[in-house]
Amino acid sequence: MHAIRAFQCAGAVTLALMGVGESVAADAARGRDIAQRWCSECHVVAPGQSHGTDGVPTFAQIGRSERFDEGSLSAFLAAPPHSRMPNLSLTRSEIADLAAYIKAKQP
Repeated sequence: MHAIRAFQCAGAVTLALMGVGESVAADAARGRDIAQRWCSECHVVAPGQSHGTDGVPTFAQIGRSERFDEGSLSAFLAAPPHSRMPNLSLTRSEIADLAAYIKAKQP
């Protein structure tokens, strides 16, 4: 009986950890969708996009920048330090997805 209970507990812990791992993993495809919806008015966010605001870096430029790794980019997106970029009130998951998309290999 004790072995069965231990097995059930181990199974529950395994399932819980699987769910946590999935929720933490960033999804660059979802990040692309967020970028196209919220960022493409000012930034060039994808190959083939023909317009952006002058003087605003493209996502490809940001992605190649040594200044930003995913952690520092996430911190920047959570609290933009300048007034030109609006605070989009993204969730931590959306920020992680957007940062993953930006840091993905860009042309």
